[in-house]
Amino acid sequence: MGVSTARSNQVSAVRRRAVIDALRRGAVPESGLDLLATGLDRFEAALDGELETVASGGSVFKAVRGEYGSGKTFFTRWLGERAKRRNFAVAEIQISETETPLHKLETVYRRLTERLHTASFPPSALRPVVDAWFYALEEDVLASGASEEDLAGEVDRLLTARLAEVSRQASSFATALRGYRTALSAGDETTAAAVLAWLGGQPHVAAAVRHAAGVRGNLDHFGALGFLQGLLTVLRDGGHPGLLVVLDEVETLQRVRSDVRDKALNALRQLIDEVHSGRFPGLYLVITGTPMFFDGRQGVQRLAPLAQRLATDFTTDPRFDNPRAVQVRLPGFTLESLTGLGITIRDLYATGADAPERIKALADDAYIADLARAVGGALGGKVGVAPRLFLKKLVGDVLDRIDQFPDFDPRVHYKLTVSGTELTEVERNLTADDIDLEV
Repeated sequence: MGVSTARSNQVSAVRRRAVIDALRRGAVPESGLDLLATGLDRFEAALDGELETVASGGSVFKAVRGEYGSGKTFFTRWLGERAKRRNFAVAEIQISETETPLHKLETVYRRLTERLHTASFPPSALRPVVDAWFYALEEDVLASGASEEDLAGEVDRLLTARLAEVSRQASSFATALRGYRTALSAGDETTAAAVLAWLGGQPHVAAAVRHAAGVRGNLDHFGALGFLQGLLTVLRDGGHPGLLVVLDEVETLQRVRSDVRDKALNALRQLIDEVHSGRFPGLYLVITGTPMFFDGRQGVQRLAPLAQRLATDFTTDPRFDNPRAVQVRLPGFTLESLTGLGITIRDLYATGADAPERIKALADDAYIADLARAVGGALGGKVGVAPRLFLKKLVGDVLDRIDQFPDFDPRVHYKLTVSGTELTEVERNLTADDIDLEV
């Protein structure tokens, strides 16, 4: 076996273990989602085309709708993996009334920089992204024939030129970058880190640091949009042609005070308009929400201009949904598709298991279908909300035991138990009491 083949197999094994471990914990895997992506092939061509549009300097907005358990988080992380293969940067942000209110774009921007990651760097990748940008500027200056003595001045002039458009909206972005580079050149790591934190939207940066960098105050709502422009420029010049930003769980806006909700909906409308205006070349902005958020009176329909921008025809058979539309829907799981996903997980697990043949024999297709049916029954018969719990039970309670204990037979030794303590709030609302089911 060649070195490259061995390394590829090792990487595949690591990805497989990471996926299985996440499912065992009842979580959506952070990576390796292509190993599980069943039923998403109908979106591939349209999404890849949109990623190419963004990489070419365009911008895209997309809304993803689906009930709880339909796979919205899985879908956006799968899209994120496809984006990172094109060297995009990615940030996934959970919208929350207390932690990340949508109407405060300065907070959204701060969460973006905290969650920013690339194929090479985990969150927060802001510093390596900025460092790569300065390195690219130096390389461009040297390639133009500048001497080492003139390097600092020429880099500053190129920085000014590259951020000219951004500076018209947020001049302090370029000023902070200069302050960061100056602190690094002076060997002042503490100041450099603090200036970068301010650039990332962090509040409470010491006044002395801000004074040294030539900036004032904290980032506000309107400045955040200018800083996003600047970040996109830094990413592009540093070798990242695009940025995928996911605003997840936007439906939480329905549960906030009406005045806050109205501000948030208007902020969303503003973001969509800015994306479509071309202000953010290289941005792919995605939001996720439930059908009630998009169609109900406490959500998108509350603001007519926003409803018009997101209007999409879903009256036809889901088979004919347009994946290029501004809004796409995830139909959710049926017993058949949930069983198919379980079979995929079983086969993936068996690939790296100690007892692959025993796993396939004892957790055969019929057993997996029975388990999917039982878990759905424990959740009020709503199979569509069962995937997380089903996969957790399948991996942790069934496959792990088959693999470790030669005399374990799930049909003989395992009784499915679903207790309220292991359910999410939504799952708990569907289950009045603890339920014991035999499969």
